[in-house]
Amino acid sequence: MFTVVGIRFKKAGKVYYFDPGELVLAAGEHVIVETARGLEFGEVVIGPRIVEEKDIVAPLKPVHRKATPVDEEKVKENRDKEKEAFRLCEQKIQAHGLPMNLVDVEYTFDVNKIIFYFTAEGRIDFRELVKDLAAVFRTRIELRQIGVRDEAKMVGGIGCCGRPLCCATFLGDFEPVSIRMAKEQNLSLNPAKISGICGRLMCCLKYESDCYGAGCKRATAPGQEDSLCKTSG
Repeated sequence: MFTVVGIRFKKAGKVYYFDPGELVLAAGEHVIVETARGLEFGEVVIGPRIVEEKDIVAPLKPVHRKATPVDEEKVKENRDKEKEAFRLCEQKIQAHGLPMNLVDVEYTFDVNKIIFYFTAEGRIDFRELVKDLAAVFRTRIELRQIGVRDEAKMVGGIGCCGRPLCCATFLGDFEPVSIRMAKEQNLSLNPAKISGICGRLMCCLKYESDCYGAGCKRATAPGQEDSLCKTSG
């Protein structure tokens, strides 16, 4: 058994377990943790809890310390630098005539690396672009190609329901979504009505499918679930 805290590095990002050590931490606090990328700034979203060994990825990395006002200011400075890096990278992409769409830029907390996220139809030879960016920023450069669902999560937007996108507000992970889930909920199979702004099946079909099935079972007598499910929704 291990005592862990759950830490998130981005809004609606994946939650990772870390070893709090002797630190007394609570949800909502900001911390500096050791990761594979070096020291990173994150937020405690799950307070100390005990989990089994099978629920962690060993070795469990430690929480380095609680974040200070200086750390908070450094994060703000990095966010400002990201905006300028985005602008410069777009200029370089145009200069090289590369068929790619820049989506986001991320500085690591220690500014040891800058990650440029982009989308493209196929594989892109961006070696010359990396050289140009490295010459400008004089640090490690990583270009990471992402899919349309990741793009929607990073950029955000408003779904057909009129609310902010689930993926950009609270979904930490993308789970597989199938057309079967729409059929079970008696929804229109028109792609335009069950697809999100990313063009893929809406994420809500997955978690609403679980609630829909549970609701049918509670609301009907044994053996009558199907009749209610087909007339609901």
